Amino acid sequence: MSERVQLFSDGACKYNPGIGGWGVVLRRGDFEKELYGSEKYTTNNRMELKAVIEGLSTLKNSCEVDVYTDSRYVQQGMTSWLELWKKRNWRTAGREPVANQDLWIQLEKLAAFHKVEWHWVKAHTGHPENERADALANLAIQLAQKK
Repeated sequence: MSERVQLFSDGACKYNPGIGGWGVVLRRGDFEKELYGSEKYTTNNRMELKAVIEGLSTLKNSCEVDVYTDSRYVQQGMTSWLELWKKRNWRTAGREPVANQDLWIQLEKLAAFHKVEWHWVKAHTGHPENERADALANLAIQLAQKK
């Protein structure tokens, strides 16, 4: 693993559930790439997960990746909850099925291919890359509304 990549992600949803969008800013050295996409009927949490999944999916070689997200759901899910959910056969502490299990499984597989460090950033506080990822997620929603 020689490349270190920064991945800034955000998800958004107009209504919840409703039209959702995700945005990603990838940076390796001086190189930056922006990605975004949408779904017609989804939730904010799914879009937060989808942003990281899409960002990691674009990395073809195994890398060291710093993932920056404003979603405690994503950050804590990957660093604290995932192993517990799996031990409980994908059940929460309240014995309910884990929401978004399909995306958690995808994200876990992608994260295992890389060496990922998870960072939480506070939303809407002027963090430039988080603001850009948020703008991309909202752009995706606007474009989806026009279709």
